[in-house]
Amino acid sequence: MKILLKQILIIILVVGFLLRVVFMFFPPEGASLGVFDAAKAIGIGVINDAAMGIFLCLPLLLVYVGLNEWKYRRIAGYSILALLVVAFLYVTFTHSIFHEYGGVVPKIATALIGYKLLSFSLRFFFPSIRIGWRKVTLCVLAAFYVFLLLGNGIAEWLFWDEFGVRYNFIAVDYLIYTNEVVGNIMESYAIVPLLLLVGLLTAAVIWYTVRRHKFQFENLYTPRQLLVHVGIAGAMAAVSYFYLGCISHSLEGDNLCANQIQQNGCYDFLEAFRDNKLDYAQFYTMIPQQACRDAYRRLCAFDTRTHTDTVADRWKPLFNIPATPVNIVLLTVESLSADFLTAYGNTGHLTPSLDSLIPHSMVFDRFYAVGNRTVRGLEALSLGIPPSAGESIVKRPDNRRDGQTIAHILARHGYKSQFIYGGDSYFDNMGNYFSNNGYEVIDRKQISQVTFSNIWGVCDEDLFDKALQVFDANARGHQPFFAQLMTVSNHRPYTYPDGRIQWQGNPQCRDAAVKYTDYAIGQFLKKAQSHTWFDNTIFIVTADHCASSAGKTSIPVDKYHIPCIIYAPRMIQPCRVETLCSQIDIIPTLLAMLHFSDATPFTGRNVLAAGYRSRAFMATYQDLGYLENDILTVLSPRKAPSQYAVRQRAPFHHTEEKLPQHIDSLIFKTRSYYQYTNQ
Repeated sequence: MKILLKQILIIILVVGFLLRVVFMFFPPEGASLGVFDAAKAIGIGVINDAAMGIFLCLPLLLVYVGLNEWKYRRIAGYSILALLVVAFLYVTFTHSIFHEYGGVVPKIATALIGYKLLSFSLRFFFPSIRIGWRKVTLCVLAAFYVFLLLGNGIAEWLFWDEFGVRYNFIAVDYLIYTNEVVGNIMESYAIVPLLLLVGLLTAAVIWYTVRRHKFQFENLYTPRQLLVHVGIAGAMAAVSYFYLGCISHSLEGDNLCANQIQQNGCYDFLEAFRDNKLDYAQFYTMIPQQACRDAYRRLCAFDTRTHTDTVADRWKPLFNIPATPVNIVLLTVESLSADFLTAYGNTGHLTPSLDSLIPHSMVFDRFYAVGNRTVRGLEALSLGIPPSAGESIVKRPDNRRDGQTIAHILARHGYKSQFIYGGDSYFDNMGNYFSNNGYEVIDRKQISQVTFSNIWGVCDEDLFDKALQVFDANARGHQPFFAQLMTVSNHRPYTYPDGRIQWQGNPQCRDAAVKYTDYAIGQFLKKAQSHTWFDNTIFIVTADHCASSAGKTSIPVDKYHIPCIIYAPRMIQPCRVETLCSQIDIIPTLLAMLHFSDATPFTGRNVLAAGYRSRAFMATYQDLGYLENDILTVLSPRKAPSQYAVRQRAPFHHTEEKLPQHIDSLIFKTRSYYQYTNQ
């Protein structure tokens, strides 16, 4: 095991050194390295690689602990065997915790535990195969490590070739959008020959190591030696952690290229995953700050203060909203694509409740989500700004936005704001974000009456019943309230209470879950009608994002189309609004409908204002899109903008064709919006 650890550390150091040499010969455009910078980058880089290498070897410590003969003693062996049998029966023949995650997770758990049960049984009852089994296992494990380390070296080289930096949040993004990214990489690079080369190098390293070194496979350590070895490994890991977290960045200089070269790519990846940021100024083309500021203020009409425009004259006859504060309930439905609704072409009758609501509501037919993750929708609906580069603000450690959320605006008018979620709000950092920004957070921990739950949280009916209790308490306190509800049932594994809906076929599918969520919404609104606060409440039903984001382009417009229904039968007359608009616009529109004239920091605009400019924002973690006049402009890191003509092929369905020539005015608008809001 010591030899294996030594070989892995050597490979880490060699790969790191070779990468730095390559990076120096192929620096980013405009960068330069002096002799001192190069020597410093190599020297500190070796230390960084050694520290990260210790961390990468820590999983092998678990393997090392298992390389003992004590577990084969009679009592210990039968105890381990019994535990494995129970675990296998649990994951195979019961509705285990793994089934709550859905997908292939239960099968993976069954396969892994089944393999462990079979392998331990063979080694326990047939002692003669133990040494051979251990040899093969360690060789396979070593090959796995070597293949990953060499493969990561090639991946870092390709990433540097495209972006001129070490791993950052774009690399994290690549793991999220696997299908799109793998397709792009396969088209751009000779991946198959590279993988074959990595495989051959891996085989050569393992063959050389086995031939050169005589491995010991039994009587590796005594209990006392094990404690010493674990203690040494723990101390080395602690020192490495302190160095990487507190010292390594302080050793960087003024040369940004040298700083990138001396860093360790794996540590940068973990840091990017934790910090969730993508530096806009570093990766996107910038326009002069003053020009950006002036354009943004003009586009958002901040100079003329028309950001507080009232509803245009043609819409005013539809409203009978009192001057006294009214309650607002925002239902954010998990993964509710517009095309699940009959109004937008679905023929499966999945949403009878929402379909019946449309004739009695104000409906925004061309309403688009800003992203394809829940936190993107929550960010847009609470802050009213275009999507940020990198991860959503919701998930960032520095997510406090004093005075900038809808909760802060409404607090000036005496409102209580609440975020009510059927799951655990620590997920995706939602609880931290909302509690930091003016909301009372109510989640699964406060829902005592639970009729059904899965890994994601309580069923939507239980969420809505809790909301009714909360709203009754608000009403007794004579305080107007704004409540945002976030559902969970329309999410894999698509489980919900029995007997609620009629369904032919497999009930654990997306369409069935949509139908159940629609049923729950219908029951909620039906129950709400009997409560005293109902007539004085505006209900908004929308989605966090669509059910799918896959398409032929990085931002397929159809995969961002979501419903937006405003229901308040005593205050708002039915109508269909066909104006193109975005998720960030619904709250500013609502504020105008409620006669609020506050100066707000929102990029989102009042869709019903006479001067509203039709446009929508939509993005992935790195591709930032802007749709106007049927032209989609997309900004990407370190690349020229792309533009697509969005053509209708059927009602609410479109195709995208790349434009041969750019429309510079739209590119300038797109850059102005995103540059200003990402600073």
